[in-house]
Amino acid sequence: MENVSSEVKSQSLKSFQSTISKSENALVQMTQKGANTTLIRKRVNALTIGLAILEYVWNHKEHPYTRDDLVESSNVLTGLFPSIENIYTKSKDGSPQKTLLKRRIKSLELAVQAIDDYCKGEKAKSVRD
Repeated sequence: MENVSSEVKSQSLKSFQSTISKSENALVQMTQKGANTTLIRKRVNALTIGLAILEYVWNHKEHPYTRDDLVESSNVLTGLFPSIENIYTKSKDGSPQKTLLKRRIKSLELAVQAIDDYCKGEKAKSVRD
């Protein structure tokens, strides 16, 4: 994984925590309205796993997720990029929204990279064993 400053690490973790919180609130509202919650549940799970993998890499916190969980999470997180990048390009330069989206994109990129690196390491480890 690339070298990441402590400031970017902190911003990325906060970005994930914020996104998870907002997504959980949306899930509650959707559930109350009787809307289909399958997609938002997958996203909340993927975001939670993304946060856990960053905490594992940067803070050495263990996580309970399997390789399959990580791969699925990576796919879901990668699927978020087009919509977030589209909103980012439409955002006004210098606006708080643009800053938030830039940090969100960076944190997602770092999580996907961490998952990929972790899975490659697990694969290499199983080949050696």
